[in-house]
Amino acid sequence: MGYGLLTESRVEERLEGAPCGPSPPIPAAYGGEMPAPERETHPDPAEPAAQSPMKLMALQLLLWHSALWTVQEATPLGPASNLPQTFLLKCLEQVRKIQADVVVMQERLCSTHKLCHPEELVLLRHSLGIPQISLSSCSSQALQPMGCLKQLHSGLYLYQDLLGALAGISPELAPTLDTMQLDITDFATNIWQQVEDLGVAPAVQATQGAMPVFTSAFQRRAGGVLVASSLQSFLELAYRALRYLAEP
Repeated sequence: MGYGLLTESRVEERLEGAPCGPSPPIPAAYGGEMPAPERETHPDPAEPAAQSPMKLMALQLLLWHSALWTVQEATPLGPASNLPQTFLLKCLEQVRKIQADVVVMQERLCSTHKLCHPEELVLLRHSLGIPQISLSSCSSQALQPMGCLKQLHSGLYLYQDLLGALAGISPELAPTLDTMQLDITDFATNIWQQVEDLGVAPAVQATQGAMPVFTSAFQRRAGGVLVASSLQSFLELAYRALRYLAEP
């Protein structure tokens, strides 16, 4: 077969016998257009960049929850299992009773003597020598049941002495002070009996330091506001710790 140039009539014959459909591209050597190169599809680099911060935040949140759960699961309760449920429930009841006494005292100091804001008397606390009482062993971060009970016991006796120093604050508050001191004594005695039953009571009860001396009616009333506010915070922390220990 010859490979001469195709005449127009021969081209028409080939076209008539060709199958229908799109014509194949004519090579560039014959004057046709170069086919457009196929574009490679690449993932948009902005998409992973936008997603990576969200994925990182989700991973950090997951790790944080995992670490928190591990800490909560690993928190040593120590002898907490040795504390009877009846003892803990009675302690909670005693805390609520003392809290009610404190509210009555605060309301009467506010309505009768217009001393309603303990934060305004913070500087007076230092000059009067009213001590701060720690319950570090009762905090949720480092709860130590036996240490918490011992701090509760010593703190209650300190508050009992502080309330005793307020004697004569006013005739209207005298019955409330007496009731509060009796309730605090009952609570402290209950705790002491329990630590004795568990064999972890100290040989000698801790003695308290010097108590503040109030030289005027105003100092005594201001001291009453500060002591009541401090006692309320003390009882709130004690209640949270005891409620946690009482949970099944």
